[in-house]
Amino acid sequence: MIALLAPLLAASSVQVGLERLEAEKGGPLRGLRVGLVAHAASVTADGRHAIDVLRASGIDVRRLFGPEHGLRSRAAAGEKLLGGIDPESGLPVVSLYGERTKPDPNDLRDLDALVVDLQDAGVRFYTYVSTMILCLQAAAEAGIELIVLDRPNPLGGERLEGPARDPALPPSLVSLAPGPLVHGLTLGEMARLVNGGLPRPARLTVVAMRRWRRPMTWADTGRRWIPTSPNLRTAEAAVAYPGVCLLEATNLSEGRGTTRPFEWVGAPWLDAHAYAAALEAERLPGVAFRPARFRPTFHKWAGRLCGGVQIHVTERARFQPFLTGLAVIAVARRLAPRAFRWRRPPYEFERRRLPIDILLGTDRIRKALARGESVKTIERSWQRDLARWKRRRAACLAYR
Repeated sequence: MIALLAPLLAASSVQVGLERLEAEKGGPLRGLRVGLVAHAASVTADGRHAIDVLRASGIDVRRLFGPEHGLRSRAAAGEKLLGGIDPESGLPVVSLYGERTKPDPNDLRDLDALVVDLQDAGVRFYTYVSTMILCLQAAAEAGIELIVLDRPNPLGGERLEGPARDPALPPSLVSLAPGPLVHGLTLGEMARLVNGGLPRPARLTVVAMRRWRRPMTWADTGRRWIPTSPNLRTAEAAVAYPGVCLLEATNLSEGRGTTRPFEWVGAPWLDAHAYAAALEAERLPGVAFRPARFRPTFHKWAGRLCGGVQIHVTERARFQPFLTGLAVIAVARRLAPRAFRWRRPPYEFERRRLPIDILLGTDRIRKALARGESVKTIERSWQRDLARWKRRRAACLAYR
C-alpha cells in the first residue's frame, strides 16, 4: 500500500517533505520507532537538521544511517566509512558506504519505519538514489515501512538524457536506478516507481513537497544550496554535474582541488583558447565556454597548470548537461589524441570494466566515441530509451 501526501498550493518557496512533516507535528511518524537515512543537506530552509526536527516533533529516532560521504557529508568521494556514534546527537550510526551498502535485518531491529531524507542530484550515478533503493528493498524484506521525505530534483523534472543501463552489465551502487542517466524524478517518485516493481513491495509513504513543479531547477526553488558532498558546493555545479562527472573516468581534471569543481575542466596538455573555440563550435544549447587556466591543489594534476574551460550555463531550460560532458571529452580526445586516456581500475582483475562504462552503465558510449561519432549522433542513440522511460514513469509522477 502506498500513501502519498499530495502537494498543496501556496505562495512562497518550495516546502520540502521534512518541513511538511514538522508542520503536521510528525504526521505519519507519530508513535513510530524510526531509523533515519540523512546527510548534511537534510535540513529545513532555516538550517535545522532532520535529526533535530524529528526529535523536537516527538519522534522516537533510534538509529541513524549515513550514505556516501557520511552522515555529515564530510568524507571524500569513494572513502569507505565505518559506523559509530554521532557526536552531535549521541545516536548510533550505521554506514551504508563501506563494507556494505544495504541495511541488514539487525540494523532494522526494533524499528517500525525507515525514513529517507536525502537531497539527490538527479543523475543515476550519484549514489544517493541507489542508497534509497537499497533501503526500500531492505524495508520490504523486514516488513517495516519506508517513508521518503521528498526534496527537489535540482535539474528539474523535465530534463531527460543519456542511455539506460545495459542489463548485461552487473549493477553497482552507481547504476541501480532504472531509466536514463538523467531520469527527471524526485527520490519520492523514484521510490514509487521502483516499489511497484518489487516482488514484495514495501509499505511506502512519500511525504511530498509543496509548490515544486516539474520545470523548476534549483534556482527556481527559493532555497539555499547545501553541499550534498564535499565537491558539489554550488547549485551551478549541480546543474553541470551529470556531464562533468564523466571526467572522473578520464585523465582530464573535473576541477577537484580548485575553487570551481565541476565548473572548471582541463589538463596540462590542452590549450585553453583552442579548447574553448572547439567546444563553442559544437553549438551546444544553453552553454558557453570561457578559456580558463587553473592549478589543482590536490587530485588529478595537483600542482600542475591546466589549460581548459569554465562551463557557463546561459539558459537553464535548454542546457543539456550530459551531452555537454560528452562534448568536453570528445573534443579533448580530438585535440590531443595521444595525451587523452580513459582511467583504468587499480586492480588487474577489475580491468574488464572501465570506470567510464561503470558510470554510464553501458560500454556503447565509449565505443561510439572511439569510432569518432559526433555527440549529436550519439545523442540519437538513446532517444528510444527516453520514449520508453516517459511512458513507464508517467503513473509515478507526483508533481505537475
